[in-house]
Amino acid sequence: MEPFRTLAQVTAFSDEKMRKNSVFETERMFCDVYCFEPGQKQAVHTHTGSDKMYFVLEGTGTFTIGDVEKDLHKDEFAIAISGVNHGVENRSAVRLTVLVYMAPKPTH
Repeated sequence: MEPFRTLAQVTAFSDEKMRKNSVFETERMFCDVYCFEPGQKQAVHTHTGSDKMYFVLEGTGTFTIGDVEKDLHKDEFAIAISGVNHGVENRSAVRLTVLVYMAPKPTH
């Protein structure tokens, strides 16, 4: 595995649905860049046994963590610990780019 990447190498959008772009993946974790066009979302879901961290690189997203919904902007973080519902929606008029780190890597 190449140990270095640039943001430009792992940023790609899709008109059809939000896109998950792999940055790094090992047996123990993954790190992705999620790219959302306006109106796209990641449905609320949960993972048992894994924690997920979000970091907004560009844009504004509406993040659902448990029963809380909050708009996050560039340079803001959120975490969903194991078993807590979470999801992201781009309700803005501009693209949303989010760095996502999850460990341990889910088995599904």
